[in-house]
Amino acid sequence: MADTLDTKKADHVTEDHVEQAIKELSGDGLVAGFTPAEQKRIVRRIDLRLAVTLGCLYCISLLDRTNLGAASVAGMQTSLHMNAKNNAYTIVSVVFFISYTIFQAPAVVFIRMLGPRNFLAGIVLAWGAVMIGFGFVPSWEVMCVLRVILGALEAGFYPGCVYLLSTWYPRYDLQKRNATFYLIGSMASGWGGILAYGLMQMDGLSGLSGWRWIFIIEGILTCVLAIGAWFIIVDFPEDSPKSWHFLNEAEATFVVARIEKDRSDTFPDKFFVGKYLRNALDSKVWAFAWLYMLTTTNSYAIAYFLPIILRDGMGFSVAAAQCLTAPPYVVAAIVMFAEGWFADKWRVRGIVVVFNALMGILGLGLLGYVHNNGVRYFGVFLATTACNANCPALITYQGNNVRGQWKRALTSATLVGGGSIGGIIGTTVFRAKDAPNYRPGILACLIANALIVLIVAALSYKFRRANKRVDDGGKPIEGLQGFKYTL
Repeated sequence: MADTLDTKKADHVTEDHVEQAIKELSGDGLVAGFTPAEQKRIVRRIDLRLAVTLGCLYCISLLDRTNLGAASVAGMQTSLHMNAKNNAYTIVSVVFFISYTIFQAPAVVFIRMLGPRNFLAGIVLAWGAVMIGFGFVPSWEVMCVLRVILGALEAGFYPGCVYLLSTWYPRYDLQKRNATFYLIGSMASGWGGILAYGLMQMDGLSGLSGWRWIFIIEGILTCVLAIGAWFIIVDFPEDSPKSWHFLNEAEATFVVARIEKDRSDTFPDKFFVGKYLRNALDSKVWAFAWLYMLTTTNSYAIAYFLPIILRDGMGFSVAAAQCLTAPPYVVAAIVMFAEGWFADKWRVRGIVVVFNALMGILGLGLLGYVHNNGVRYFGVFLATTACNANCPALITYQGNNVRGQWKRALTSATLVGGGSIGGIIGTTVFRAKDAPNYRPGILACLIANALIVLIVAALSYKFRRANKRVDDGGKPIEGLQGFKYTL
């Protein structure tokens, strides 16, 4: 441990401490007196408190957001008089994303003001209460109102998590952590169908239908996890010494120094609305939002309609349709973590996104245009893996290529806001009247993957030109001398 740093507990890490730590960076990788083994232990503690904890909350977020499909095959549509004539299921699915989209940008500002622990745990607890309310709705119109409230509450969670993770890790350590966060959520939520099937067996208990118990029990679980998470989630790196004594000042300074050396944007400027919104003039901010919108068009369509396609389109029983949703998500989890590990090692981003999009095109082609159910189910594996693996890849692609705390916050919000628009698209292109094959929805998802390939190609061209300009001594990228885009 370095003698030059005071190791007493402190509320904040100062810029003077960081400058001192950066000066102590040496060729063998020692920072502020920590050996490589000690550095790894510090990072593992961060991983457990952030990537794993946020991943568990994201799991329950996905369950709460996508359990409509499970409730639907458990009898919700019949009970609430949802049918092809009133298109109620699609309406209930879509209204969530309206409020979810509107509240994205302001929500990410509040995470800085209130602190990650208070903000994230608070909104999770609130939406858990709303979920319990879903189990007692008398009509689909009331469910629509609750879905709007749920969307407003969840609006700050995912972009807040993306933003918080990006503040703790250097650029080339980030995709593994994003993948860990996302895979815990997506893999565990993939088992949501099995959980839902088990909860359906409570049908008749206390006079409530099985589909109502799906919402009630999962809502209670959400509230319990929110309370536990408040004791685990840590604040931003510069504030970490006050987060339940998670890191002492020397350890926090080491963490901040790594980030400063990588991109020099740990400490936020004073917030001004105009300055915050001016970051939206950067074209790549919207390119990333488009990419995420196109990816989530696929992921939400699969999450909401896969149980229905398996039941109506492939002829599986209700039990089989619920249970067969799980294996594709397990494979997706394995693939996304493997991609994260190799992408960080090789420092590549765009090529991973393109590979996944091409995989999605193949999988959707098999699912939508082949008649053999075995081959179609293999297509489900490819399509599910492609869109879910692309989510952490795109989060990292974006996070690696912007600088500044408020620009990072805005870009996280616009990225996830694009994702919510993708949710609207994904839930509307699969219409009840297109059952059982849902060909228009399949075609829309195919087009979305093709557009992903084109946009990444355009960004790669833009980034290569900018990097060459830096190499030739021209204008710096993102206002930092020596900063280069990650392709």
